[in-house]
Amino acid sequence: MFNLTGRVAVVTGASSGLGRQMSKALAKQGADVAVLARRMEKLETLSEELKEMGVRSIPVECDVMDVESIASAKNKVMEEFGKIDILINSAGANRGGAVEEMEDEDWQFTIDILLTSVFRVTKEFVKPMLDVKYGRIINIASMYGLLGTNQDVSAYHAAKGGVVNFTRAAAAEFAPHEVTCNSICPGFFNTELTNENIETDDFKQYMSLSVPMGRAGEEGELNAGAIFLASDEASYVTGINLPIDGGWSSSK
Repeated sequence: MFNLTGRVAVVTGASSGLGRQMSKALAKQGADVAVLARRMEKLETLSEELKEMGVRSIPVECDVMDVESIASAKNKVMEEFGKIDILINSAGANRGGAVEEMEDEDWQFTIDILLTSVFRVTKEFVKPMLDVKYGRIINIASMYGLLGTNQDVSAYHAAKGGVVNFTRAAAAEFAPHEVTCNSICPGFFNTELTNENIETDDFKQYMSLSVPMGRAGEEGELNAGAIFLASDEASYVTGINLPIDGGWSSSK
């Protein structure tokens, strides 16, 4: 089960963090992988690592905030592989701030990169999936899209909540075409973007009180969810939002 040999996967935000981890997980299961992000040097390094695992891989520069860049990236993937079976929307960034203090431009930046980009990338990359009536779309949302916290990241909550419901709507729309759309809602994971905060004593104490497992997610612990949702075996699974958060959301 869960053999992805012969499948072509596209991962945005692949230059670091969860996107990088999932790219390697997909390759380990046999998928050919196009890795997308803005930092080509990191993508080239990752792509070479994936090739050493015995699969085909290409690095593709892509700014998920730019419609033309997204279309160009899709065309490059199609030219190289001739199809797209799996799309993982993993690109992201965040500008936090309390509601009463947050600048409009910081709010808009966060909504654009976390929510609007998912719509734009999905809109472009789903087209070849619809043509052949096969596809797996996986959006990386967040447990913050399922519940609220007092951490002054309201724009992040709003954007990820939007991803959760966009996933449900897209799943219903694509279902007649045998294209599934699901999201993963990670809890706290130690990545390039979160390391500085997660490693503080205060945050470790917060996790010990809030997360039933008492710790952040470790490298690789998100991969099983992504592999399952990307697989042929998950053909009747669509519109779900899968928390992988050490039990945090289930305890609220």
